Amino acid sequence: MAYDLENMLVVGVASSALFDLTDADAIFREHGEARYREYQETHIANALKPGVAFPFIKRLLSLNDLSQDGVPLVEVIVLSSNDPETGLRVMRSIAHHGLPISRAVFMQGRSPFKFMGALNMSLFLSQNEKDVRIALSMGFAAGQVLGLPAADPKGTDLRIAFDFDGVLADDSSERVMQAEGLPAFHAHETEHLEVPLPEGRLSEFLRGINRIQDIEEKLVDAQPDYNRRVHVAIVTARNAPSHERVVRTLKSWGVRVNDAFFLGGVEKAKVLRVLKPHLFFDDQLGHLQTAADEIPSVHVPFGVVNEVKGA
Repeated sequence: MAYDLENMLVVGVASSALFDLTDADAIFREHGEARYREYQETHIANALKPGVAFPFIKRLLSLNDLSQDGVPLVEVIVLSSNDPETGLRVMRSIAHHGLPISRAVFMQGRSPFKFMGALNMSLFLSQNEKDVRIALSMGFAAGQVLGLPAADPKGTDLRIAFDFDGVLADDSSERVMQAEGLPAFHAHETEHLEVPLPEGRLSEFLRGINRIQDIEEKLVDAQPDYNRRVHVAIVTARNAPSHERVVRTLKSWGVRVNDAFFLGGVEKAKVLRVLKPHLFFDDQLGHLQTAADEIPSVHVPFGVVNEVKGA
């Protein structure tokens, strides 16, 4: 019987997001592919250290113990432009760290992102900006990891934070903001209060997270002392009156978040340092750089704020 991914939350991850490949990447850049291959073969028994996405992936996979029928809720698949031989060190490192990841796609020198749809992936994480932009241009959800791994290895909860426009929603409102300014943006959002925004690239990923949260809600009903493990927040520069369209839009999509921070220009980093998400997704690089020293982040280079001028 075929292994069915249809009802699972499937995430694709590049080795550059899962592990710290600083040394290997330097060899590739300075000496080329042949030396890189030699380096990886020589160090095949040396397990790679965790990268930015490692704690997030580990916590995400741990949610499989919530399954009611033994069928995994989450599947993580390695997507790599390395060849299978070079990828051996990555797979051995996965086994060394005890991650239940057994599936991978290795395509030497080519981008494997066209297979995301076939594998039912709702998210791809990489440290390579070019690869992320290619995946986004193909209509998939993807983000470039930045910063350092979350530093709470002994915990069990999973904290995820999203910006809204250009991440969960499309960038249609952001285009008004960029073209006409803040007063026009608020006026536009108030006028279109009852009109849900179109879904953005990461809405389907949130929908998958919500399915796992549905299981936890049933556990809370049955066991009042059960502590929810999954926590989802929106951290956005929107504030009143434009906040209401966010709430109404999410409801219309049939998705939800636990918390929302409508900051209206207050520096997001100040909130994120308290919230301590395992990953924070934002389409604006400037919002991420101020907290990159502490907060593992994902840049989603989508929409008007990421369009290349003159292109």
